[in-house]
Amino acid sequence: MLLSPVTRNTPPQQRNFRWVARRPAGPPAARRRATGPGQTPRYSEIPRWGLADQTARATAGKDALVDFGKRAPRLLVVTAVFFGLSAIAECLRYGVLLYNRTWLVPPLVLALSDAFVLLVAIVALLAALAAAIACSGWLISVRARIFAAQGHRDPRRRRTVVLGCVVPVLNLVAPGIFLNEIAATATVRQRRLIRWWWLAWVFNAALVVAALSWRSVDSLQAKANGVLFTAFTDIVAAGVAVLTLLLIKDFEGENLLGHKRMPKRWVIATGPVTPVIEPIRPAKQETGVAAVEAPRDGAESAQQDPQQEVMAR
Repeated sequence: MLLSPVTRNTPPQQRNFRWVARRPAGPPAARRRATGPGQTPRYSEIPRWGLADQTARATAGKDALVDFGKRAPRLLVVTAVFFGLSAIAECLRYGVLLYNRTWLVPPLVLALSDAFVLLVAIVALLAALAAAIACSGWLISVRARIFAAQGHRDPRRRRTVVLGCVVPVLNLVAPGIFLNEIAATATVRQRRLIRWWWLAWVFNAALVVAALSWRSVDSLQAKANGVLFTAFTDIVAAGVAVLTLLLIKDFEGENLLGHKRMPKRWVIATGPVTPVIEPIRPAKQETGVAAVEAPRDGAESAQQDPQQEVMAR
């Protein structure tokens, strides 16, 4: 233990330090041997450390009207079918009227004819109303999609679109205007379909008004003619439903059967057309004659060889 500094040549008696002996420490602790994998750590409660677990935000509720608009094609098919059945029912009624000119019609047949006409007409009108509401939902969705692709929002309110497609008299003008507002990005085929659909829609409405006014006539022959005119009106209504379905499918990029429409690609021709497969040319007649004459020469030589052998003998 050094108490104060001294020189190296100082005798031991005068040195200002002394040696202290201590017992050495015990042996070093043995290293722990590596053991196998232990159990998976568990927590008695959820740890409070780490990143905060942000729960996903609740998604906005589905739009019922837009979802109902996806059923527009099926409802239009149902509408076309029942208007076609209504036309058939009117034709059957006209046949009953023709039969009644000569013979009496049984009351049961007359009741069944009237019930069939009334039932099919009511179902066709309800299907047409449901199809009109569904088409308004489809129109809202397609307008939102087209305006969103241009970086804008639909300037029309949903209520305006629905009322314009459902309210009578107003629905003769409003749907055509709504469709023409999105026709700027439409193809030439779609613009032509919009014009033809609008014309057929107004023409069908005029036929409906004429058919309703025809029922007020008192003459029997006029009423019979009104039955045929109503059948013609039902046929036109079925055609308008099919034309509406064609318009919707065209905006969705599909044909009337629901298959994806394949785009046509036009390529500019830079030179004359070169056939991929060489055209088939008929063989020359000389080769055919030579092929036929060759076996004959061989047969004649085969006949001459035995004769030459006999002459040689």
